[in-house]
Amino acid sequence: MTTSTIPDPSTRYRRTGMRGMNTELLSWLFMRASGVLLVFLVFGHLFVNLWLGEGVQRIDFAFVAGKWTSPFWQTWDLLMLWLGLIHGGNGVRTIINDYAHRSTPRLVLKALLYAAVLITIVLGTLVIFTFDPCPVGADPDLLPSICQS
Repeated sequence: MTTSTIPDPSTRYRRTGMRGMNTELLSWLFMRASGVLLVFLVFGHLFVNLWLGEGVQRIDFAFVAGKWTSPFWQTWDLLMLWLGLIHGGNGVRTIINDYAHRSTPRLVLKALLYAAVLITIVLGTLVIFTFDPCPVGADPDLLPSICQS
């Protein structure tokens, strides 16, 4: 009977040049920090939109349009978008590293993941900053009060 040797797990990842820190350690630290910040951002978002407002039935185009006229809420939603996508993408990257054992499928899966995260971040950022609360030809009854003037 032959025994198989288990490769040393520390040889899988290269050091980045920072004293004792590698990319996986930085990834692990990011996941913890972004997770704490995301909990604050998401519960703050839910508290303001659902509890202080009139509930989910109040959220419509006019509500979002009125909210996104404020740079504060644009930044809040942008932070949720970026942190949520990067946090989730990093988690999926870890799963790909754990379960895709051959290098070609791992490379393809990670390339698709990075492309999806990047495209979604770019499109979401464009929507947040180029959102027009007063589109031409829209039903005036559905527009926020800032468009009525």
